[in-house]
Amino acid sequence: MSGSTWISIDFDDYRHLPKYSGHPTRSKKTHQTSDNKELSADFLKGLMGLEKWLNSNEHPVTFFIIADLFENATFAKWLHKILTQFSQRVTVGNHGLTHRSWSAWPQDTEGFDNALAESNRILLQQCGDNLRPWFRAPAGYIAPWMAPILAKNGFKIDSSVNPSWLVKRKAGKTKSWAQVVQSMNDNKIIEIVWKTKWTLPINGPALHLPILKVIANSSWKSSPEIDSLDNCLKHNRQVTALYWHLLDHARKDTTWSPPLP
Repeated sequence: MSGSTWISIDFDDYRHLPKYSGHPTRSKKTHQTSDNKELSADFLKGLMGLEKWLNSNEHPVTFFIIADLFENATFAKWLHKILTQFSQRVTVGNHGLTHRSWSAWPQDTEGFDNALAESNRILLQQCGDNLRPWFRAPAGYIAPWMAPILAKNGFKIDSSVNPSWLVKRKAGKTKSWAQVVQSMNDNKIIEIVWKTKWTLPINGPALHLPILKVIANSSWKSSPEIDSLDNCLKHNRQVTALYWHLLDHARKDTTWSPPLP
């Protein structure tokens, strides 16, 4: 079985971060905006930076989008332009309705079910043929009880598990990534875990954290050749999953780019 790298980008604005919203204990700060639909200045810069990056290469990439972003007309217009320009080179996955950290709260199957149905409705309306039945739990908070509900809502792929001991608290009460993966398998959902190095995180925020960023940069550059997840699934290839955040593209005056092979 040959291997390929699948790259994806999480579209979180500052207001979506657990320290501001969606988490029962971490959400202790207030993100000041005049309107909850408003995009931060860095998010807008990130859109510019990402567009520059897309025009600098031909990598297929998946956007994991939070459905409530479409309440902002500027974002909706930008994404429609990107999907028209790059066609099926850009695929879209579901990153939740509002970025709620579901596994950090008491089990709420009805609430999760309703959020998935509504986010799927919005994403299908906005993204059409670019949408895939792929899910990434907000902030990586995924628990075994969520798998049957994902299956009920038609999801075929989950990519929420960061199999590192440093973040096992995100796996719900059991704090077991193995149980999350088993529950996905039991519900016929393919779990594509994020790449780690020495059981340490190397994706997302790890790209910019002291020590971890050195490990991450080195590990990313040695990853297999990049391909679309559609092709990986079609040809039964082993998948190396790498992801970063839209806000990263605001760095270095919109010239930041991921340390890809």
